[in-house]
Amino acid sequence: MDKRLRATLFRKRLEEAMMLKGVTKSALSRATKVDRSTIGQLLKDDHPRLPNAQLAADVADVLSVSTDWLLGLTNRPETPGDIVAAALSLSPAERTSADEQLLEWHHEAAGYKVRHVPATLPDILKTERMLEWEYAAVRERRLPEAYRAMQDQLAWLASGVSDYEIALPIHEIEACAAGTAYYKGVDESTRFEQLNFIADQCDQMFPRLRVFLFDAHRVFSSPVTVFGPNLAVVYVGQCYLAFREIERVKSLSSHFDWLVREAVVDARNVPQFIRSLTGGSH
Repeated sequence: MDKRLRATLFRKRLEEAMMLKGVTKSALSRATKVDRSTIGQLLKDDHPRLPNAQLAADVADVLSVSTDWLLGLTNRPETPGDIVAAALSLSPAERTSADEQLLEWHHEAAGYKVRHVPATLPDILKTERMLEWEYAAVRERRLPEAYRAMQDQLAWLASGVSDYEIALPIHEIEACAAGTAYYKGVDESTRFEQLNFIADQCDQMFPRLRVFLFDAHRVFSSPVTVFGPNLAVVYVGQCYLAFREIERVKSLSSHFDWLVREAVVDARNVPQFIRSLTGGSH
C-alpha cells in the first residue's frame, strides 16, 4: 500500500476508534504521553502522517484495538488475543442435558444441520428410565429437569427446524443390548426399551434424523457436535471446547463426514439393526 494511502487509512481508523471509545485528542495525548499537537497531526485531513512504532502501539493499546488494524494490515480491529478468545473458548459442562449452554447452542443452530458424536447414547434420544439410572449416581439429581429438556429437544427436532445427524460407535449399541461396559447393572427391560425407542425415533423422523453406526476399531472420534457452519464443540468432560473459527469448524465437519462415509450401518438400516439385538421387543 502506498504510504499516503496507509496514512489516510490510519487517520480514518484512528478517528473511528477514538469516537467508539469516547476518547478526545487531549485524553489520548495524556494516555500516550505525547504532545496534543502530535495527536493533532495524526488526525489532519490534508497532510496525514504515520506515527512511529512506539506511538502506534501505545495508541492501539489505549483504544483497545490492534496496531495491525490501525495500519491497514487487517480488517479485524480486535487485538490478537481477543481474536483467539473469540475463536476458541472453554465453557463449563454440566452433567445434564438441561445444560443451558448446550440448549443455547442448539437454538443458535436453528435452520442449520447439527452433527453430533455423543459420549454415550445421545441424550436427545434417552428414555426417562435410562436417565433415572444414570442420575442415580449424581449427588444433586436433576432428573425431572433433564427429562423435560430432552423432551423439548426432541420436540424441537420433530418440528423440522434443523436436520440432526448422529454418528455413534456400534459398540455403544451392542454394549447397551448386552448390558456390558457402561451399561453394566442396567436391567434388560430398561436397556431394550431404550434401544427400541431409538429405533422408533429413527423410523419416525427419517430423514431429518439420521443415525450412523461406525466401527471404533477402524475409525475414532471424541465426543463432538458441529452446530451448523459457525460453531463446533468438543466435549472434554467438565467443559466444552468451542471453536468459532471457520476453518476449524470446517475441519470438524469434514471429520464427521468421514465417520459417515466409514459407517458400517447406514442410517436407513439402523432401526432394523437395533431391533435385531433386542429381538424386536418393546
